[in-house]
Amino acid sequence: MYARSWSSPAAEGSVGRPSFVADHGLWDDARTDAARRIEASLAGLDFVRLVFGDPHGLARSKTLTAEAFRTVLRNGMNFSPGPFVFDTGHAVAVDFLGEHGIGVDEIAGAGNFILVPDPLTFQVLPGGAARTAWVIGDEYLRDGSPHPLSSRAVLRRVIDRYTGQGLAPVLGLEVEWYLTRRLDDAPGNTGNGFGLQGRAPRVAALNAGYQFNLDAHYDTVAPLTDPLALHLLALGLPLRSMEHESGPGQVETTFHPMSALDTADAMLLFRTVTKSWCARRGHHASFMSQPLIDAADPSGWHLNQSVTDLASGGNLFGTEGPFGGLSPQGKAYAEGLLSFARELFLLSVPTVNGYRRLDARHTLAPTRLGWSQEDRSAMLRVVGHGAGAHIENRIGEPCANPYLNIAAQLFAGLEGMTGQATPADPAEAGSTADPDTTAGAGGVALVPQQLREALDAFRAGRAAQLLGEPLAACLTKLKESELRRYEAWCGQMAPAAGQVTEWEQREYFGAY
Repeated sequence: MYARSWSSPAAEGSVGRPSFVADHGLWDDARTDAARRIEASLAGLDFVRLVFGDPHGLARSKTLTAEAFRTVLRNGMNFSPGPFVFDTGHAVAVDFLGEHGIGVDEIAGAGNFILVPDPLTFQVLPGGAARTAWVIGDEYLRDGSPHPLSSRAVLRRVIDRYTGQGLAPVLGLEVEWYLTRRLDDAPGNTGNGFGLQGRAPRVAALNAGYQFNLDAHYDTVAPLTDPLALHLLALGLPLRSMEHESGPGQVETTFHPMSALDTADAMLLFRTVTKSWCARRGHHASFMSQPLIDAADPSGWHLNQSVTDLASGGNLFGTEGPFGGLSPQGKAYAEGLLSFARELFLLSVPTVNGYRRLDARHTLAPTRLGWSQEDRSAMLRVVGHGAGAHIENRIGEPCANPYLNIAAQLFAGLEGMTGQATPADPAEAGSTADPDTTAGAGGVALVPQQLREALDAFRAGRAAQLLGEPLAACLTKLKESELRRYEAWCGQMAPAAGQVTEWEQREYFGAY
């Protein structure tokens, strides 16, 4: 047998720029050392999946041969900016051929950006016929500067502010999601297009639900969740528990505490792997907050957070004694979260559907803008004491962009700790609202009740302090496009008030 030898040009078209990493000094010593180890291991791999999280928090990727990745590792790879300009339904929301209005020149004409692998995120995916690795990339402009629309860059900037003050955030994930069984293999492409999502996956619930933490209900999901848990552990994720929640087939997955960037990266990997793992076994996992499933109970994402003093290693939120509470630093952090809550709410609950969970009829929904000891109806719940004291923010929806959701929390908390935020009283002391916020019974301020309300607060507030003007403008356009399509559909179909719509199911159930 004779195998033809195909020539390969010295400069590959998909490669970002020769010596891009070295020329712009993008790696520290730890990343440089990790890159050397990766290069030595590539002969044992078939493919490398190069990934980044788009503004919606969805993983976008290209799968490279291991040999192609050898060059991409240090040069980066050209990527289309499409994920920056499409809304959740793949409608063009940013006019990249005209006046895009977001202040990023390289968006014009849909010019490429350069994605540079972060060697510290490189890991081999266990199982599968092909030996495949996964690595998260950072987005850069062609001049070597961080891309203004990069979600991961936003979080890194916030972390740098903490490091500069001798502090390190510590975060814990509690994520609720739905596991269902696929009823057919139809891809849902009929009627699909730009801004026109086809039929959502047809599924069946795995149990009746509404027996919280019932062991027998966990048995109905265990054939999937037990091997999934082992898979997550093999990935090195610090899995803590798999639990059955209230809804039919609703699962909660929790993780041990991590650093901020590790937490966001873990959330991106966890959601992506969970969906693919279940799909390969004839099931469907969705992180949509309230899917259109009979008797579905909304899912939330609880983000546990505290701050460590790097010099002492101590938890700044901790207090001595058996009665819990927060330290003065912890209270200042909570005040920061509340001060920025409405303006940054969009980053924690970014979809039309996510606001279904925040309806007052859901008794444990975090509807009140306040903080309290062990009260699940408040936005912030104070848990534990001493070394274990932390704040649980309960507002997030499971499909939120992990980098932006976490960055919003850390930014607001640090503003409170440094005296830059407007103080707010605990929930027990009454309303924490300003006169313009929506109030519920007793005058207690409520969190935004719909995406339009959150978007208005985002647009009028201080989001650009965190995100920068380009990303704030881009997110505004993405959400405006999503809302226009939803409101146009409602105008035609006149759905019943307060009910999850077919539009939401098509828009979110499959993608998220």
